[in-house]
Amino acid sequence: MAGTETQQDGLQENRVFNPPADFTAHAAIAGMDAYNTLCAEAAADYEGFWARLARETVSWHKPFTKTLNESEAPFYKWFEDGELNVSYNCLDRNLENGNADKTALIFEADDGKVTTATYRQLHARVCQFANGLKSRGIKKGDRVVIYMPMSIEGVAAMQACARIGATHSVVFGGFSAKSLQDRIIDAGAVAVITADEQMRGGKPLPLKAIVDEALGMGGCDTIRDVIVYKRTGGNVAWTEGRDLWLHDVIDGQADQCEPEWVGAEHPLFILYTSGSTGTPKGVQHSSGGYLLWAAQTMKWTFDIKPNDVFWCTADIGWITGHTYVAYGPLAVGATQVVFEGIPTFPHAGRFWETIAKHKVSIFYTAPTAIRSLIKASDTDAKVHPKNFDLSSLRLLGSVGEPINPEAWMWYYKNVGQERCPIVDTFWQTETGGHMISPMPGATPMVPGSCTLPLPGIMAAIVDEAGQDVPNGQGGILVVKRPWPSMIRTIWGNPERFKSGYFPPELGGTLYLAGDGAVRNKDTGNFTITGRIDDVLNVSGHRMGTMEIESALVANPLVAEAAVVGKPDETTGEAICAFVVLKRARPTGDEAKQLAQELRNWVGKEIGPIAKPKEIRFGDNLPKTRSGKIMRRLLRVLAKDEQITQDISTLENPAILEQLKQAI
Repeated sequence: MAGTETQQDGLQENRVFNPPADFTAHAAIAGMDAYNTLCAEAAADYEGFWARLARETVSWHKPFTKTLNESEAPFYKWFEDGELNVSYNCLDRNLENGNADKTALIFEADDGKVTTATYRQLHARVCQFANGLKSRGIKKGDRVVIYMPMSIEGVAAMQACARIGATHSVVFGGFSAKSLQDRIIDAGAVAVITADEQMRGGKPLPLKAIVDEALGMGGCDTIRDVIVYKRTGGNVAWTEGRDLWLHDVIDGQADQCEPEWVGAEHPLFILYTSGSTGTPKGVQHSSGGYLLWAAQTMKWTFDIKPNDVFWCTADIGWITGHTYVAYGPLAVGATQVVFEGIPTFPHAGRFWETIAKHKVSIFYTAPTAIRSLIKASDTDAKVHPKNFDLSSLRLLGSVGEPINPEAWMWYYKNVGQERCPIVDTFWQTETGGHMISPMPGATPMVPGSCTLPLPGIMAAIVDEAGQDVPNGQGGILVVKRPWPSMIRTIWGNPERFKSGYFPPELGGTLYLAGDGAVRNKDTGNFTITGRIDDVLNVSGHRMGTMEIESALVANPLVAEAAVVGKPDETTGEAICAFVVLKRARPTGDEAKQLAQELRNWVGKEIGPIAKPKEIRFGDNLPKTRSGKIMRRLLRVLAKDEQITQDISTLENPAILEQLKQAI
């Protein structure tokens, strides 16, 4: 791969790596001329462009006649009079096109044990699962919460819900009982599908017990069934009449299940994501538009070929695990690895060992994982990628947060061996699929830049009044036209959807991504510069500062709390909490003990991923005379930098010295 390396100029990264000629020759989008032709088609006939893709990519039970309905903007409708079934598109279609005996899933358990399922076997399993759900009275339009480990059963649960028209809401297995309870109540779920336990790093972790705790908190009166997959055989409490073993639910069920044909706008799933207020947002996605983009991005961004082995390391509890594990790969008939474990167990070479073992050709992971494995290979040479056979790789991907140029270069040189393009993908829970990313056979790659929007995605950078800013000048990232896989609404809260994503101050017509960005003066490449609201990005997972602050203040010892992010070389951003107690400020060992108690408290309230890395105690917080917390000062303190900003409006400047002390 050709590369030119020159110095960076601030955000202006000048190293450029062109796709290899042999990759371009066989790519779905072969060269920049092909990319520009697709962009021009979208610009000239926007609806016609999307209609063509939808007819080519999706199997419709009833063809659509209307492509885009903008009459109730921003509640856009795509292909609304068309009917389809997402599970049919992922499974039945592969029984009809010659893929029936092709391996669909290669499941690698935490302990390394491998189980596979062909498309025929997966179809039968999903149909039995779907029939089992129907036997429990679960039907089209019902909501089902899935709280499962990474497993074939987890994917099958999502597909089974889609097959019968039930709307699923997957909750990440690391979230607490309180987080689970909130989501069950908000969704009005009729059932929870879970497991006895999950395995992570050689240790069993409870799932069913957390479901029991969530349901015991009250307010979950809509739940009729708790269906439990026996993963470990660990002891679990049992509520007769409510709790059922998954194997009993599907035992004797037919391995055929007629799909429930639904309108293209039927809600396929609700996925909760953090906002800048304490309440999680239920992002609602459609069936037709979402499926189209899941499949199309598999073709364009991942350049998927019939003999590829695709591996996305994301959990099904996140949007990446929805689009690029449960739906996208199956919709294009791919073979994929589903991985239960963690990258450092039983050693930090596990990812590279797994790639070699299964001959993975497309590998898609998060910068956090890459950075932690860089660190591991620096301290233990045995786990360096060079010690594993990675010759099967032809394409690498990055997801979850911007990848810093140094990590990009390490990934490119040591994992891709300077021959694999890297697709640095920018997208969100709300966008449903990739928005800005290199096309691997076309786009010149720049370390740390997600480069250019996908064809049909009208991304731009504007100022606070919604006006375009010139290239080279930072601003707010927006999307100017609706696209098929976009969020449809926030479940049960359409006003929050409108004000949060189509704010009136930007004219009410621009989709606000919530990120800042800048475009290269010469190439127009996009680089994401970070969140513009009070949302942290820890290990690629979004968490609202308000959510963590609310959890801290719920502790009876805490009077007040403010949470900010600080750069972290492994997780990208770490959580730093400034806490005022209802009693005297602790010092020494007492402060350390209290800090640990509060970390554990947040872990129980939200989940381990939300535990502050650092807690600092103060007599109060830096506030203006009107009582507003000056978070910009807290961000400087968290980074252990000198405060050079204007503090003339600060009511209590002496507090800054106190809050410099980390525990």
